Amino acid sequence: MERKKYSSEFKEQAVRRVIDTCRPIADVAREIEVNEGTLSNWVRLYRDEHPVEESPLTVSERARLQELEREVRELRMKTEFLGKRRPSCVTNAWAGRCKGCPGCVVLYQRWR
Repeated sequence: MERKKYSSEFKEQAVRRVIDTCRPIADVAREIEVNEGTLSNWVRLYRDEHPVEESPLTVSERARLQELEREVRELRMKTEFLGKRRPSCVTNAWAGRCKGCPGCVVLYQRWR
């Protein structure tokens, strides 16, 4: 099977369809009858050659970002703490309710 050769104008038009219309690469590829991976490569190369300048964050966006970062830190700390909890059978062993698993039997006998 022979590889198709595409002109640079065709590639440019295909990439512009993806970027300008914000349509998925798969849709545009089907429409112009090009392999999705091929079009994806063209789009990636175009974006590498034409980086978009990002505008700096506004004061409200920066404040929201800091708030979200603080929330993420708190949630990570809570998750870490909850991951360190003792199993319920060990907790029950202190109260003398669990005598089934080996760890609880040892704890129960030791602290009885």
